[in-house]
Amino acid sequence: MSEECDPPPEPLNAGLYIVATPIGNLGDVTRRAADVLRRCDAIACEDTRVTAKLLRHLGLSKPLWRYDDHAGEKDRARLIDSMRERAVVLVSDAGTPLVSDPGYRLVRDARAAGVPVTSLPGPSAPVMALTLSGLPNDRFLFAGFLPAKDKARHEVLAELAGVRATLVFFETAPRLAKSLAAIGEILPGREVAVARELTKLYEECRTGSASELAEHYEANPPRGEIVLLVGPPEEQAASAEDADTLLREALQTQKASQAAAAVARATGLDRKTLYARALKLK
Repeated sequence: MSEECDPPPEPLNAGLYIVATPIGNLGDVTRRAADVLRRCDAIACEDTRVTAKLLRHLGLSKPLWRYDDHAGEKDRARLIDSMRERAVVLVSDAGTPLVSDPGYRLVRDARAAGVPVTSLPGPSAPVMALTLSGLPNDRFLFAGFLPAKDKARHEVLAELAGVRATLVFFETAPRLAKSLAAIGEILPGREVAVARELTKLYEECRTGSASELAEHYEANPPRGEIVLLVGPPEEQAASAEDADTLLREALQTQKASQAAAAVARATGLDRKTLYARALKLK
C-alpha cells in the first residue's frame, strides 16, 4: 500500500513579494508569510545564513539570493528580470523590509518595470517599541540610525528638535551612551525610552530622562538590538517677542509668506497674522 503524500503547493503568480520576518522570536512569523515562503520560487535576503535559519524553522528549502547594502543596479536588474517569470520574495534579516534598508530601490525599480508588487504585514521593531514605551504615538517620526560621528549626530538631533512628534531611532549598544548624552544636550527635558531585545527572553523597555538612562546603562552595559525613542517637545505658547525673533531669522533667507508659514508651523500661531507682521518687519 503506497503512502499518501501532500500535494505540492500551488505556485504563486510571478512578481515581487515583500515579507516581514520575526525580529527575534521565530514564533512571530505569520501564517501568510510562511505560506508565501513555501510557495515562492526564490528569496532575496540580506544574509543567507539568517534567512536559512528561518527556513529551517519552517521546514523549508529555497534558493537564496543575496541582496543587501552593497547591491547595485545590475543586481536589481537581474532580480527584476527573474520576477517577470518567477515569484521572488524580499526579506530583511529581521522585521519589515524597506524599513531602514535598501529594499526601496528594488521596489521602486520593480514598479517602474511593471512587475507586480505585493506586501505582507508583520513584525516591525519601531512600531513595537512605540507601543511599549508609553510615549505619545498619535504622531511619530522614524528616522533610522543616528549618525556615528558626534558632529553629524548633533546636527540631526538639532534638525529634528522642533518636530512635534515622538522621534524613533535605531541604535547599537556600543553607541547608546553617546546618543543619550547628545539627546540630553540637544533635547533637554524630553522623556526618553530605550527598547531592546524585543520579543526575546531579555526584552526590556526602560523610560526616563536621557541622563537617568545613561546612568543606568553605564552600570548595566546593554546588549542586542535597540530602538531609541524621544518624546515630543512640550506645548508652549509663543509670545509676540518670540514670534518676531523667529520671523526676523526666517526673513533673512525667505519671502514674507514663506517666513510666516515656517513660523506658523513651529509655533502654532495664525499664519495670516504672522504674514502681516512679517510685512511690517521687512
